[in-house]
Amino acid sequence: MHRILVADDDPHIREVICFALRKAGMEPVSAATGAEALASARADEPALIVLDIGMPEMDGLDVCRTLRKTSDVPILFLSARDEEIDRIVGLEIGADDYVTKPFSPRELVARVNAILKRGRAAPAAPALTHGALRVDPETHSAAFEGRDLALTATELAILFKLMRRPEAVLSRNQIMDAAYGPAIHVSDRTIDSHIRNIRAKLAAFGCEDGVATIHGVGFRLGSCRRPSA
Repeated sequence: MHRILVADDDPHIREVICFALRKAGMEPVSAATGAEALASARADEPALIVLDIGMPEMDGLDVCRTLRKTSDVPILFLSARDEEIDRIVGLEIGADDYVTKPFSPRELVARVNAILKRGRAAPAAPALTHGALRVDPETHSAAFEGRDLALTATELAILFKLMRRPEAVLSRNQIMDAAYGPAIHVSDRTIDSHIRNIRAKLAAFGCEDGVATIHGVGFRLGSCRRPSA
């Protein structure tokens, strides 16, 4: 039974989400503030956190930034505003997904399940190497020139999908299915945000051509080497 931390300052929203998660066979725990969320994340060791952005005092973005210093627990953001900047910032600082209020509890549970599924070990899938990049789905890890890449579960799923067919150009829909599953739809901008994050993390290690954009078609894996290599 997966323990899910639900952090939102609205008691009604917490109750709705916890009921839906419990009905889906999960064990919800709740927090009403950012400080409570941090304390619960450390004490309860949840498998995933549903985190409201707009909490008073310490908002969800600050909670996520703090957690990412020491934890890679999956985070699904909630926001009352459907603004691109919120989504981009949330994904850039380490969130796995983003849901806008008002939302369907069934859709939220589906997103939670999709994230948890990506985080499970897949022993049948071997590690892949391309250039200086290595991704191992069994250990949920990625490295460039032997240095660990801090990828979210969603970013890791996308990168592994690209590495399985390094010469192929994959459409946004193909990448979306790899990251979220065929039953869940997210916007193209969300996929673009994940790709941008992967590029930035590779670029920080000197890889300037991690993922190439093929305009009007989709994305393809680059050479994944340093320019001097």
